[in-house]
Amino acid sequence: MLFRIDTQALESISDQLVYQVKAAIARGELVGGDRLPSVRELARELAINPNTVSRTYQRLESDGVIVRRQGAGCFVREGKSALSKRERDRRLTELVEKAVTEAVHLKFEPEALRAALERQLEKLERERVSNEESESKGDRRA
Repeated sequence: MLFRIDTQALESISDQLVYQVKAAIARGELVGGDRLPSVRELARELAINPNTVSRTYQRLESDGVIVRRQGAGCFVREGKSALSKRERDRRLTELVEKAVTEAVHLKFEPEALRAALERQLEKLERERVSNEESESKGDRRA
């Protein structure tokens, strides 16, 4: 898994990494049981403070995205989300509210927002299928 940081971005490095891990899981590039780089490995690879990586992993763990196994490292959570249905619904509502608010401020009509959401869902599905096909052929990156 290749992570990239943009030091010019408005988002913190930790926010960038959290999103990249979640996006890789959504695309099927990372799947349940996959091991993430150690805190030291990732900090060295990205030339960032290990505390930033540690904070990122803590956030991913509290979001139910990864699990820490003592002495073994951090792994993508397998199976169902660790978050309750109620909490997942609350977070989804919050995300949609933010997207709708931004779209309104950008002067998009509701149909344009619906179409953009549908395009993103279709793109994600294509990426998942492609990654599943690569994995079944043994092309999966370690």
